[in-house]
Amino acid sequence: MTKSLEEKIQKDIEFQSIIKDLIENDTVLEMKKYRQHYETDCFEHCYTASYYCYKICKKLRLDYKSAARGAMLHDLFLYDWREKGDRKGLHAYTHGKCALENALKLFDLNEIEQNMILRHMWPVTVVPPKYFEGFILTIVDKHCAIEEFNEHMSKKRVFKYAYILFAALFLKKIG
Repeated sequence: MTKSLEEKIQKDIEFQSIIKDLIENDTVLEMKKYRQHYETDCFEHCYTASYYCYKICKKLRLDYKSAARGAMLHDLFLYDWREKGDRKGLHAYTHGKCALENALKLFDLNEIEQNMILRHMWPVTVVPPKYFEGFILTIVDKHCAIEEFNEHMSKKRVFKYAYILFAALFLKKIG
């Protein structure tokens, strides 16, 4: 997450008040121990996704409070997904259910929040979200993963130049 985005999120008083109880919870804070994509930990990934869902859903006059809360908890799985351990099934297919189970132990969640957490991996998983807020999370989640990849790659000198070259060629081709 860029410094300017982090500052913008922290200054949004309404957003902070919606997720305050979540981000102050000791179990939710444990997400900082687990790497999500590249250098980004699960907490930061969910925090950013939560803010984007909040902003988009508010603009669309959807349930932006549920969207922010569901997105903040969507990856509350609390394990290193790169290690198989004793889990059954592949992480991409099972972590939504695990995150929902963990979240329900800590918070009273409404149906939108629960469905967002459970179904956020669509279309990888077969069953789509039931609510628009969930569809927005599926898109935002993928966007955040791409941004985390771009941030990681921009720090790598060789990949930075390759990325710029690729972007220039792509833009020339479509332009």
